[in-house]
Amino acid sequence: MTTDTIAKSSDTPGIADGRWRIDPARSQVEFRARTLWGRATVKGRFAHYQGRLDLHASPAIELTIDATSMNTSNGLRDKHLRSAGFFDTDNNPEVSFVSDSAIVDGTQLKVRGRLTAAGDSLPLEVDATLRPAGDEFEIDARTLADHRKLGMSHGMLGMIPTPSELIVHARLVRAAN
Repeated sequence: MTTDTIAKSSDTPGIADGRWRIDPARSQVEFRARTLWGRATVKGRFAHYQGRLDLHASPAIELTIDATSMNTSNGLRDKHLRSAGFFDTDNNPEVSFVSDSAIVDGTQLKVRGRLTAAGDSLPLEVDATLRPAGDEFEIDARTLADHRKLGMSHGMLGMIPTPSELIVHARLVRAAN
C-alpha cells in the first residue's frame, strides 16, 4: 500500500511537519443512520478509539475503533447492532479506516482509504477540514458509507436505507516519537 500525500498550500502550517494522534478526551467518533424508511435517524457514538495522522508515513492516516464501545442510548438497539446482523462484534471487535492517499489543500484534507467493519471492507473518500488550535489541530471529517456493502443490511422491509454517515470531530495532538 502506498500513500500519496500532497500539501498544496501553507494555510495549515505544521500539519505536514509532525506525527499527530487523536486525543480521545477532546474528540468524538459518531455515526448516523436513517431508519423507519428514512423518517427517523439513529445517532450513535463510539467511546473507545485511537487514531493517528502522519503525512510522511504510509499509511498517512489510521483510525481504529472498539466496536463494542458503541452507544446509541438504547441498550436493546446497541445489543442488536453488536449482533451478527450488523457489526458482529463477537467476531469483529474493531472497525478500522486506513488511508491509501491524503491530499492537503489549505485547510482541506481529502482522503481515500478503506473502511473495515463486520469482517468486510469498502473504499471510502473522506473530506475533512483542518483548523489550527494553538500547537494542535482540530479536524472535522465526514463521509457517507453504504453499510449494505459491509453486510449490514438487516432490517425489516428495508427499514434502514443507505447510506450511513460517519463523523469524526477530533483534536490532534503531537504524538511521541
